[in-house]
Amino acid sequence: MKKFYITTSIAYTNAPPHIGFALECIQADVLARYYKSLGRDVFFLTGTDEHGIKIAKAAKEAGKNPQEFVDEISAKFKELGPLLNLSNNDFIRTTDEKRHWPAVKKLWLKLKENEDIYKKKYQGYYCSGCEAFITDKELINGECPNHKQKPELIEEENYFFKLKKYLPIIKKKIEKNEIKIIPETRKNEVLGYIKTGLEDISFSRAKEKYWGFLVPDDDSQIIYVWGDALPNYISAIGYAEESDQFKKYWPTDVHCIGKDILKFHALIWPAMLLSLGLELPKNIFVHGFIGVDGQKMSKSLGNVIDPFELVKKYGTDPVRYYLLREIPSSEDGDFSYEKFEQRYNSDLANGIGNLVARVSKMAEDQLKVQSSKLKTTTKNPKIKKEIEKTKNKYRTALEEFKFNEALKAIWDLISFCDKYIEQTKPWEKKQGTDLVLSDLLLTIDIIADLLEPFLPETSKMIKKRTVPLFPKI
Repeated sequence: MKKFYITTSIAYTNAPPHIGFALECIQADVLARYYKSLGRDVFFLTGTDEHGIKIAKAAKEAGKNPQEFVDEISAKFKELGPLLNLSNNDFIRTTDEKRHWPAVKKLWLKLKENEDIYKKKYQGYYCSGCEAFITDKELINGECPNHKQKPELIEEENYFFKLKKYLPIIKKKIEKNEIKIIPETRKNEVLGYIKTGLEDISFSRAKEKYWGFLVPDDDSQIIYVWGDALPNYISAIGYAEESDQFKKYWPTDVHCIGKDILKFHALIWPAMLLSLGLELPKNIFVHGFIGVDGQKMSKSLGNVIDPFELVKKYGTDPVRYYLLREIPSSEDGDFSYEKFEQRYNSDLANGIGNLVARVSKMAEDQLKVQSSKLKTTTKNPKIKKEIEKTKNKYRTALEEFKFNEALKAIWDLISFCDKYIEQTKPWEKKQGTDLVLSDLLLTIDIIADLLEPFLPETSKMIKKRTVPLFPKI
């Protein structure tokens, strides 16, 4: 079986989960389930990023030590798995000294052995929100463009990683799509970063100011959070011991990430891998941010959407559906309860729910054969053509990471079925009704198969002909 290794980014544990990370997890889950349905040997990884100055500050504000603080937050992120019905194979934590630290230590020593780590004094502006130094060129009115705050001027002696050394190779690989960045606008963004003339990056911090793993052979320094976080993609599958699992699944086929951490994944991570002599990620899929009622989601505005509360109110599959259908796959999107309920009622209750209920009831009343004995193919050329058209659109959309377009293709087939019912009027119980209902049941079964990566529980219910699927809200 051909393998398929997919990861989310690892969630930063300075605060509980919100729907932005839920979107990323669900997108990755759709791809994992889809490729598994094609017979691929899928490994799906998610986890939490638990080191850095932002964590130390958040823990202090909460009156807890950093480890106690991240233990609580990480547990909440782990609960997203069953909450969102994710099919992930593993969950990695960067504070894990048994699983993660050996890989980080091996990586650091290898970079040092290859003379890609060196020590020097440095002064620069550090944004704790980004957990990164920011150049004057990147500042807008003296502030970080992502976090709208003034970075702190820091001067200290740190270890540096030779990023510049690898940028020409990375540039060529991105241009040739050997590292494919989706969408194209994000690819151009990364190439634009390289054109600005990036420097080597600080790869450690002073021990007394930071929270993380100590640098091997120098206990005055802590490994930079990104030097520790990015290796999760190889630590979880056994890089430290070069396990069979690592040899089987690396390189990753898809990294699913948010646009704010693109630079780290498209430049720093490939540079680290090149130094290690490892293969590079094949695809980096970048999604946008979710706003709320036209505003940026933030604690200060009090509009952060809690995925736990959302699922509690509406259910898992409706939440999955809204995020995948309403939010553009690779662009910013907006959440509102009004839009959510409109989507729910129009697409779920009145769409797939109504179709399954109508056809199941008519079949129950009129068909003389058990549904298990119905034919598995249709001879109706119009239906065959519509099913094939849907499958082609669906497949193309998923291969291009366009989740909303894949769902639109399914709902176009649902609309086709509704029109077919109105044209054939099977409730009149005339000659040929058995054939019409049989074709409809077959098409609904195909719809259930196509829905499985998106709405796994709904797909199961359709297969069982459960009605009603979605009561109106």
